[in-house]
Amino acid sequence: MNRLAVVALSALLSTPSIALGQSCSGNPVTVQILGSGGPAINPTRASSSYLLWVGSQAKMLIDMGGGAFLRFGQSQAKQSDLSLMAVSHLHPDHISDLPAFLWLSNQNRKDALPIVGPTGTNDVPAFQTFLERLFDSKTGAFQVLGTTLGGPPVAGAGGGVRLEVSTVDTSKTEPSTVFDRDGLVVTAMGIPHGPIPALAFRVQTRGVSVVFSTDQNGTHPKFIEFAKGANVLVMHLAIGAGARNPIHAAPSVVGRIAQEAGVGRLVLSHIGAFDLDAAIAELKQNYTGPLTIGADLQCTPVQ
Repeated sequence: MNRLAVVALSALLSTPSIALGQSCSGNPVTVQILGSGGPAINPTRASSSYLLWVGSQAKMLIDMGGGAFLRFGQSQAKQSDLSLMAVSHLHPDHISDLPAFLWLSNQNRKDALPIVGPTGTNDVPAFQTFLERLFDSKTGAFQVLGTTLGGPPVAGAGGGVRLEVSTVDTSKTEPSTVFDRDGLVVTAMGIPHGPIPALAFRVQTRGVSVVFSTDQNGTHPKFIEFAKGANVLVMHLAIGAGARNPIHAAPSVVGRIAQEAGVGRLVLSHIGAFDLDAAIAELKQNYTGPLTIGADLQCTPVQ
């Protein structure tokens, strides 16, 4: 055996195997975190992404940040089971793995995949425009994925499942119903995340409700009403104790929102690089209910 072959074999044998993650099937409804981190490099947290499991199927995918494509595979979810993909906003840590997720998805799924995202502003493209810039079969960055927007397949290049695209006006002050089939009722509402149009989603299925907040600064006067009485509220803990940031809610604000909304359980995600214990202590000054600190591939039954 030559030297290069020995080196390759040695590297293969020394590489740790990556086990499949725990499947979240088996409960009536479960929230699974695929990515619990934010934009900063983190050795244990992928960027933002979530699955909503209903029974044995992952029915809704929320965001697809960096690393979430791998986590989706580890979760043992199937692209063919998804009823909806929801995109909260167009920051890279929430959307950068979308091309990887869609590439060759037409081999796993035949039906179109409904996908919803936010409208745009002068500085940020609307979701439909964003997708066209990525996947248009003539001008897109990934022209080989032109099939996702109805373009012709590229010979020998694979392709992706057709997307059924819709957008939500983030400037509306009232929630909009964005999906109502397959046993899921999903509403969305624009929330303040600095200059970036962003959406929160509320899902109702099998008699329970889950709210996915995404990034926000906590100033929307109607968000508490939107999250009221949810069995599970997923909120982002992006900044540490004592910090102030115009685009992210402080830990104390996250706690106050969850307390005033009267949710059954608060799940924290999008966790940044700061003293987590101090941030949790600040949050608990305003929140006294059940609390879960998110981690990648974690399963939270919705009760």
